[in-house]
Amino acid sequence: MVIAVIADIVGSRSLSDRGVAQRRLDDAIARVERDRPLALEPLTPTVGDEQQAVYADLEGAMTSLLMIHLALPDGIGLRFGLGVGEVRRVDSAHGALPDGPGWWAAREAIDLAHEREKRAVPRSRTWIVGAPGQNEVMESTIAVSNAYLLVRDELVGAMSERERRLTYGRVVGRSQQELAEVEGVTQPSVSKSLRRVGAQALIDGLAALRGGIA
Repeated sequence: MVIAVIADIVGSRSLSDRGVAQRRLDDAIARVERDRPLALEPLTPTVGDEQQAVYADLEGAMTSLLMIHLALPDGIGLRFGLGVGEVRRVDSAHGALPDGPGWWAAREAIDLAHEREKRAVPRSRTWIVGAPGQNEVMESTIAVSNAYLLVRDELVGAMSERERRLTYGRVVGRSQQELAEVEGVTQPSVSKSLRRVGAQALIDGLAALRGGIA
């Protein structure tokens, strides 16, 4: 059992230059993998505006996708579907194709994330679905994780690009003083920004989930 991830670009048809957007997206994904390499298979473009990845566990997937959310520049967003279950590759004339219940669950999850975004939760970007056969512990973990993701996406969606940079820095363990020096501002200014956007709540929530997932 692993975590299959399907991602697509939010509003891809309205992007003025899809090539530039893809390069900036690739740069953000590569940066996250350098800072914290958690993916078994990092997000890679497949067809159209879709990307696919595989993670060993839910903790790694949620941490990495939060970092990607934070690393993306203004104007570029990703929607994520996470599927918990078995994945495999099937050989075909076009190469190895992703298959298995983990991928089917990820497809269902990204469809649900899209539906929530279009309806009651416009900043929703991420959802998790377990493939059939998950035990009660994993079902409970998925439910709690989805509740966290609703809050997480709302908080990140309201951040400015600088606020996302600061939060990213805290996620990877940089001090507020280090961030202040990089941004050319005072440490109290960094602290105030992080408090205003709820950055610590994001980090603490992820740590609390880590304990539950473990």
